[in-house]
Amino acid sequence: MTLHSGICVIIPAWNAEATIVRAVTSALAQPQVAEVLVVDDASTDGTAQSATDADDGSGRLRVLCQPRNIGPAAARNVAIDASTAPLLAILDSDDFLLPGRFAPLLATPGWDAIADNLAFVPEDQVAALAPATLDHGTASPRRLSLAEFVLGNISVAGQPRAELGFVKPVIRRSFLAAHGLRYDESLRLGEDYALYARILARGGAFLTVARCGYVAVERASSLSGCHRGVDLANLAASDLALLGEDGLDDSARRAIRRHRDQTAAKARHRRFLDMRRAQGLPAALAQALLRPHQVPPLAFAIARDKWRDRHPGAPKPAQVRYLFA
Repeated sequence: MTLHSGICVIIPAWNAEATIVRAVTSALAQPQVAEVLVVDDASTDGTAQSATDADDGSGRLRVLCQPRNIGPAAARNVAIDASTAPLLAILDSDDFLLPGRFAPLLATPGWDAIADNLAFVPEDQVAALAPATLDHGTASPRRLSLAEFVLGNISVAGQPRAELGFVKPVIRRSFLAAHGLRYDESLRLGEDYALYARILARGGAFLTVARCGYVAVERASSLSGCHRGVDLANLAASDLALLGEDGLDDSARRAIRRHRDQTAAKARHRRFLDMRRAQGLPAALAQALLRPHQVPPLAFAIARDKWRDRHPGAPKPAQVRYLFA
């Protein structure tokens, strides 16, 4: 297989020494993969060396070391620009691909992006995981609408996170090039969501299939669980920019506004908590009172957090769960 055919698997990595070998090995095991590009985002551990040690000698692996930390969106763009394969697939450095993942996706016609089901597996269960036991559903492919996708990224309090932005599709490079799309480098949260939403807004055919081919390892230290106020505010701003896309229907606009409003509320809550931690409660309250209309939802969020701290409930047993029902 030449570099001008097949899939480029892009693995952005930061301090992923403990998991990068598993990720790289799972990508190199896929026959349809022409390139595996690891972008070491200025790690302070042995990520780059561990990734290099996972090479299978096929000449498909490259490790691109960044001199400074540029963030996950920029790291993805570095790999896109450095690759030549016509199809692109993202693999997070703590996740891995299941054997035979890509063949069913490539056999499905009529897509600009296509995503299979994703299994969330607790870190302590990975070693005992038997891929054959995972859900390999056979339901027909479904085409996502922009409204459905955005609504599928609105989190529900008290439920495990399972937003559609977690999907890891195969994307046609030609579609990104035709529409001038890249990952938004201002985002360090929701960069996948923002790109997928714009693919849909530009008329891209985005299919989902029921078969599970990707394992997302749930780790307490994962970057997706670390949300700064500025990260949330930037994601809300991305939604506002998305509303400027031409040709959006009313259902898409309503969905985007809902997502923006929820994200903006989370940003205000996060900023309040950060200020309280840094400058004390009086300073945080004084800042909040500068915008009185924002106080009720902020007070509700604080009260909810207090209630959860005092009533944590019985811990739920950790188990494998899926992104698609």
